[in-house]
Amino acid sequence: MTDVFEAATGDGPAELLAGRDRAAQVQTAYQGLLQIRSLTGAAPAEWELRQTVRAVALALEAGGLAPSATDAEGARTATGYRVRSGDRAGAVCVDWLGPPGSGAAQEEEQRLSQCARVLTSAGWEALLYKGPRNRRFLEVEPPMPPRGG
Repeated sequence: MTDVFEAATGDGPAELLAGRDRAAQVQTAYQGLLQIRSLTGAAPAEWELRQTVRAVALALEAGGLAPSATDAEGARTATGYRVRSGDRAGAVCVDWLGPPGSGAAQEEEQRLSQCARVLTSAGWEALLYKGPRNRRFLEVEPPMPPRGG
């Protein structure tokens, strides 16, 4: 059986995130990504632009933020970020979610601001918005290329 590293998007089981090797795996994956950026001179790198959900999730997890998690029926079992595809091509959204009664909605603005700082330092643009039912979310996309040239 081959273990394949997968960045935590916040929609998987908590058991996959447990284990003493997880932090080392995350750091190894993120350092590899930074090396690709260094070699190509692009931030985000081409792979990140093709796999934006995975790339943003990796940046958040490497930045020390906790992902949310779900059980087999899809119910939230842990409070944290959730990365999902956005409405526009190339954009993803980050929500702060948790189980009912967890207080996730009350802490989402502060936690999403932390997510935005991590993502900005990782080379992404992250803007905070209010969505349905006044829930906040981040819209994340690659930085705009410089004009002119």
